[in-house]
Amino acid sequence: MGFKTGIVGLPNVGKSTLFNALTKTSSAQTANFPFCTIDPNTGEVAVPDEKLNKLAIIADSKIIIPTKMTFVDIAGLVKGASKGEGLGNKFLANIRECDALIHVLRCFEDENITHVSGKIDPVNDAKIIETELLLSDIESVEKKIFTIKKKANSGDNLAKKELIILEKLLISLSNEIPARAIEIEKDDFTVVKSLQLLTLKPILYVCNVEENSASVGNLHSLKVNEFAKANSAKCLIISAVIEEEISKFENLEDINMFLNDLGLDEPGLHKIIKVGYRLLNLITFYTVGPKEAHAWTVTEGSIAPQAAGKIHSDFEKGFIRAEIISYNDYVNCGGEQASKEAGKMRVEGKTYIMNDSDIINVLFNI
Repeated sequence: MGFKTGIVGLPNVGKSTLFNALTKTSSAQTANFPFCTIDPNTGEVAVPDEKLNKLAIIADSKIIIPTKMTFVDIAGLVKGASKGEGLGNKFLANIRECDALIHVLRCFEDENITHVSGKIDPVNDAKIIETELLLSDIESVEKKIFTIKKKANSGDNLAKKELIILEKLLISLSNEIPARAIEIEKDDFTVVKSLQLLTLKPILYVCNVEENSASVGNLHSLKVNEFAKANSAKCLIISAVIEEEISKFENLEDINMFLNDLGLDEPGLHKIIKVGYRLLNLITFYTVGPKEAHAWTVTEGSIAPQAAGKIHSDFEKGFIRAEIISYNDYVNCGGEQASKEAGKMRVEGKTYIMNDSDIINVLFNI
């Protein structure tokens, strides 16, 4: 369900505080020294979904099952990680396993919290990690080129084509252009994707600001936003301290009152999930009934059998057809039966491309 997102950053930028807040746990130790998170902590959070809740009310579902998002708190990185400095090798290996990255940047002043570089400069911090990821990618591409050259020199036409792609890629990376910002031809993307490049992963820069700047940001976050745009990345302003406070509330009314007092309209977690979905081109679809209302996640462009496979592998193997109702039709008509009677239920085949918020009933035969 959902996707796996790594939380990265230099030591003492608020990574673990944010992780703890998002997962509502205290499993990640927070301390005022580098490498307090030695092994990656993993936590799952339910994706807030007002549509799912509304569907459950209409269907009188006994159980509500939201889709989930996995966060991984990865050990703090230092300059030289690509060469194994600090916890570099472990850091890079953990990043490789993630689908997307949240790069937490310190955008607040606090003389009581040590900064590993001795000064607050979030753009420079971002460049340090980006450089380490680029260096790691360059090494990966160089190794692949060394291997493929032998085949290309022997006359292998496929290898010759792949070598051209790799050499162009190496030039771009060497010019400090991350793979996500390189214009890659559709036919060449398979070659690039197979390298599992770290800079190809979608990245969200999270500006960790002081409480008073949570709604509008500050000069530090403004500079990060400009840097993010230049590097084909997204940027969000969040106060990890505020998110930590929100995680302690159990009553939704108290959360809303707390946010209103700060001039915020929603928790940072909601923002992260929304941007995360856009980064990875994910959509949500639903199965709804009296037993349960269930949210599922697939990649945009997925066809009905693939969506069915998310529910159960047998559904994809034996897929016959799918009964589809759009979310708006389901809500406006007041449920499945009423939607069907109003002619709003569609029967779709194996080539149907799923839309966001579709409600599906799979017909299959094994």
